[in-house]
Amino acid sequence: MANEPHDKTPDIAFVNEMRLEARHWLAVIAIVVPMLALTPWLWKKVERFKTGPDYRIPYALSSDYFLYQRRLQSVAESNICVLGDSVVWGEYVRPEGTLTHFLNQQSGVSGRFVNGGVNGLFPLAMEGLVRSYGRALRREKIILHCNLLWMTSPKADLSATKEEQFNHARLVPQFTVPLRCYRADFNERLNALAERNVPFFGWVSHLQDAYFAQKSIPKWTLEDEGDDGAKASNSYRNPLSQITMVVPAEPEMDPQRGPQSPRHRSWSTNATGTTVFEWVPLEKSLQWQAFQRTVSLLRDRQDDVFVVVGPFNEHLMAPANRPVYHLIRDQIGAWLTQRQISHVLPDTLPSLLYADASHPLTAGYEQMAAKLYGNSEFQTWLKRSRSPSR
Repeated sequence: MANEPHDKTPDIAFVNEMRLEARHWLAVIAIVVPMLALTPWLWKKVERFKTGPDYRIPYALSSDYFLYQRRLQSVAESNICVLGDSVVWGEYVRPEGTLTHFLNQQSGVSGRFVNGGVNGLFPLAMEGLVRSYGRALRREKIILHCNLLWMTSPKADLSATKEEQFNHARLVPQFTVPLRCYRADFNERLNALAERNVPFFGWVSHLQDAYFAQKSIPKWTLEDEGDDGAKASNSYRNPLSQITMVVPAEPEMDPQRGPQSPRHRSWSTNATGTTVFEWVPLEKSLQWQAFQRTVSLLRDRQDDVFVVVGPFNEHLMAPANRPVYHLIRDQIGAWLTQRQISHVLPDTLPSLLYADASHPLTAGYEQMAAKLYGNSEFQTWLKRSRSPSR
């Protein structure tokens, strides 16, 4: 008789999965869907979000669109929101040195003008921000800033063919407008659309931006390794301890901004401009087309829009480059006039009041606000009914 092995192990079938039937799936959906829908809403009720007359979204939270949406929802009906990029936000100045601060000072009403600026918010991104996160802006009076900086070159206009990395990529049109410099894959574009349309995903991004230094929790735990390669404190900290339920505020002392900052100085002391911009014609500009769509979107929501164009720093430009700028600015003014959109083309500020091509310094914002508030068309617009007939 043949010898049989003594260590033969009987076959054992292990079952580790549980198969859900239809009623089980219905139970899961009944639990998960309300959680996904209610979590962002409940979070807004619990998390403390302190604002004031000169409040602006902190620089570190420039991509926290969930927070920006909350900010717009908190704006009182009697207030006027000023939308724009870092020119409105105030790149080189403190909150009390911005355009909205000085407009409030001119009006004598604290908080009447609300700073709705976001750093780096070019028109293609502004369109996405207003469309997806600005639904609270209905039947309101809105000041919209038009910064011609975004038309100074094909690269700034995002109409170049070379791949570019830029801020607020999640806000640009993912499929509807062909951006040849934007090379995100299908999955990344789909995730961007999901975040803009599903509040739960926006809330997840808010947690990362506000409490985990714009990183996912796994990435955050791996940050700050020591010089010797040893794991730093984040690896051993409880991530839940980071969530303080208080939206981080702008630092009281910001070395990058304000009159005490080394950045807060004039672009030039001799006002001799030599810069030559490669201006993009309006009919070819993707940024201008996005700005037009944003204006139309706001008017479709019955918002009463007032557009401020610039003022761009002409002193920085070479004299031969200025006629093209004037042509583009005048064409924008003509387009606004044809559509009966209230607007102003402010005069260029004195050279010493600019920090760069488009950002005023504190005194520049003060002068800009005084001229704007004294403008007759602006005063007529201010006194007009908040729900204009169209």
